[in-house]
Amino acid sequence: MIRAVVFDVGECLVDETGEYGTWADWLGVPRHTFHAMFGAVIAQGRDYRETFQEFRPGFDLSKEREKRVAAGQAEGFGEEDLYADVRPALARLRAEGLWLGIAGNQTVRAGRILRELFSRDVDLIGTSDDWGASKPDPEFFKRVADAVPYDADEILYVGDRCDNDIRPAGQAGMYTALVHRGPWATIQWNSAEARELPTFRIGSLLELAGHVRQFNDSML
Repeated sequence: MIRAVVFDVGECLVDETGEYGTWADWLGVPRHTFHAMFGAVIAQGRDYRETFQEFRPGFDLSKEREKRVAAGQAEGFGEEDLYADVRPALARLRAEGLWLGIAGNQTVRAGRILRELFSRDVDLIGTSDDWGASKPDPEFFKRVADAVPYDADEILYVGDRCDNDIRPAGQAGMYTALVHRGPWATIQWNSAEARELPTFRIGSLLELAGHVRQFNDSML
């Protein structure tokens, strides 16, 4: 049975449109141009960070993050950047008695923001910077499993990417849900992996409670 639900962050809980827009501003390129290149890079199966190299060869994302902080333009997100279904979906899942967590590839700074936003709503908030392991590394999902008080095969991991979320979480023995939003899910949605790998395919996080209840009932 599914007893715990753990969420990815970017394009699962948080709409990153504004955040990537600020990177376009930092690079000094039009936002629509940056977004177009971003989509092209990930459609080619490349690492999204290569987008920055297309505009500024040799770009070091970690160093540029530090420069932005020093310039008073640090990356950030807030309540206004959460997808509209996030709060009600968490409430429904909690009402079903499920253990809830958030775990994604995020910086220490982003981890602090997540704790400010969700400390009362979930039981776990973990980031790649906290754990020293990033998706899709199996070690990341081992850390998730170690942090959740249930076995891996009682955890549902929810994300928007087959490559970073669904495939490695499934390989770690977890159930998975692919949410159809953001650039990765839009590009990958009709792929063989997206059709075959997830336990659930959803258009909204509000669908999760019903799917989990039905799944658990089928296991009785």
